[in-house]
Amino acid sequence: MIRQNLQAILNTISDRALLSNRRPEEIQLIAVTKTMPISALEEAVECGQFVFGENYIQEASLKKEALGDRIALHMLGHIQSNKAKIAAQIFDMIHTVDSMKLASILDRHLDSLCRTMKILVQVNIGNDPNKSGVMPEKAEELLRQLKTLKRVETLGLMTIPPITTNPEDARQHFRSLKQLAEDLSRKELFFDNAKIELSMGMSDDFEIAIEEGATMVRIGTAIFGHRPLAQPAITTQSTKE
Repeated sequence: MIRQNLQAILNTISDRALLSNRRPEEIQLIAVTKTMPISALEEAVECGQFVFGENYIQEASLKKEALGDRIALHMLGHIQSNKAKIAAQIFDMIHTVDSMKLASILDRHLDSLCRTMKILVQVNIGNDPNKSGVMPEKAEELLRQLKTLKRVETLGLMTIPPITTNPEDARQHFRSLKQLAEDLSRKELFFDNAKIELSMGMSDDFEIAIEEGATMVRIGTAIFGHRPLAQPAITTQSTKE
């Protein structure tokens, strides 16, 4: 199932990119594996998928221990300050930085590890009280502060639009995030202002996100099926969806 689903998603990404006059290789697939067993990641790796998104530090740590350098892990969930040290050790990118406090803690741990970390600033582009992220009007201030840190590299922005039954409703939010990124890049506030990463779009709306400029799409259910309702499965035993 995973092999067929992955290929279908990759085909859709390619088709949607070409229809939007974009190159398919501009768009990176982040396979979201929170609560999925290690066996699901192993199957995806066998199919050529190596970049995975996780939401929980403990679960991500166990998966990184099992799969090592075969995979790159992206953090998609909120990071508590007391878990920042582990996050600094195991993740290749963090999509959810939304405060200087968190970034400073990460920077300190990264410095002790002699590592740099690629990060994205999470923006609450829809002003949704149920979502994390810096408000759009505060993004510039945060990016200016982040430029003072020596171990984090701010590559772009990330957002999760308000929940809706119509995926088309997300378009305005994706468009607004891209416009915000372009405004901030003109002020040279990113690590590489010629190539801004936009992490936006999930299983239900990633096609729209690609049309609006996404460079990273975060897809879980469309690849792995519905997630288990129980605690995260971290054994290597397969589970039927």
